[in-house]
Amino acid sequence: MAHTPKRLFIFSAPSGAGKTTIAKHLLAEYDFMRFSISATTRPRRAQETNGKDYYFLSVAEFEAAIGRGELAEYEQIFGNYYGTLKSEIDNALCDGKSLVFDIDVKGALSLQRAYPDDALLIFVAPPSMEILARRLTERNTESAEQLKLRLARAEMELAEQDKFDEIIVNDDLERAFAEARGLVTRYAIATTAS
Repeated sequence: MAHTPKRLFIFSAPSGAGKTTIAKHLLAEYDFMRFSISATTRPRRAQETNGKDYYFLSVAEFEAAIGRGELAEYEQIFGNYYGTLKSEIDNALCDGKSLVFDIDVKGALSLQRAYPDDALLIFVAPPSMEILARRLTERNTESAEQLKLRLARAEMELAEQDKFDEIIVNDDLERAFAEARGLVTRYAIATTAS
């Protein structure tokens, strides 16, 4: 079955479902793909680099960017802003690159509305809420209160998965990688051949 070529591969999932790992796998596999770096006001973690993992902005800088209409989508999550700069998308499309996004559900749906011809929404689902809770706990990056908030948000995000074009259930990482590569073959390879 023929698919309309897409250039924005938008991965979304509850925190801990594996979307970042899958997105990084695709970026390592395909040189025509580039990571879409989101902007955020959340504090930078020790292993993160500004301009590589995120564009770390102050609240004032982020709100000024909103006021200037520079964001394709944005949202406030757990007290911090997250969003995608329009320039990030426009630069990649002008360079003939496909973009890989690792963003929240609401941001993904906003991008689909903003770029309906280019966006492919891919939801990465955990095998179960119990496994998701275990993954988040083992990650050991959140306090007990933050963990509780993430799990509550995960319920809301899982309820939105039927709005996505494709769903990958991450119960086996190698299989999830293969499914993601299959999506690239079906939707993106045609755009790189032209």
